[in-house]
Amino acid sequence: MQNSTETVFIVDDDDDFRDSMQWLLESDDLNVVSFNSAQQFLDNYQHQSGCMLLDVRMPDINGLALQQIMIERGISLPIIVLSGHGDIPMAVSAMKHGALDFLEKPFDDEVLLRQVHQALDKARDQASDQQEVQRCQERYASLSRREKEVMALVVSGKANREIAETLGISPKTVEVHRSRVMGKMQADSLPNLVHQAARLS
Repeated sequence: MQNSTETVFIVDDDDDFRDSMQWLLESDDLNVVSFNSAQQFLDNYQHQSGCMLLDVRMPDINGLALQQIMIERGISLPIIVLSGHGDIPMAVSAMKHGALDFLEKPFDDEVLLRQVHQALDKARDQASDQQEVQRCQERYASLSRREKEVMALVVSGKANREIAETLGISPKTVEVHRSRVMGKMQADSLPNLVHQAARLS
């Protein structure tokens, strides 16, 4: 079932094409917002979850430039690039910079819908991942300075004795800090703690 908070953003300067895309997507019960330029998208985007259908050849800010601006602003919408015959090198370049796929105009409606749903699945995965990273950051922020030091050494593979020597504390104190780190980070194993530490970097 489609999440009502997800939106398909269409950025294309061709009014007729944009209208036909919006009609097609809305007929599949998708939320759609369309823009006739990259600047219009940038001026109106409110960090909603979803994906983007992006035309590469547009005046002023083309698709590749918009993609770069989105990267700089931390906008991580999965992008499907829409390409005319002469734009394929640009579309390939867009994919090298993280676009999910590209479709050459004209394309089959069913192919587009399938790719849009795949892009929305990826958007859901990204949102879930971002939420987990945020929870991880909140747990890490609850650690004391010493607990953070112990955690860094634990996840680097140091034994309690080595940690004690490095920090100038007793092995018993290391055990206490280590236990508190595991509890506060809600880590049920060392591999889990290592995994969380990797997500914090």
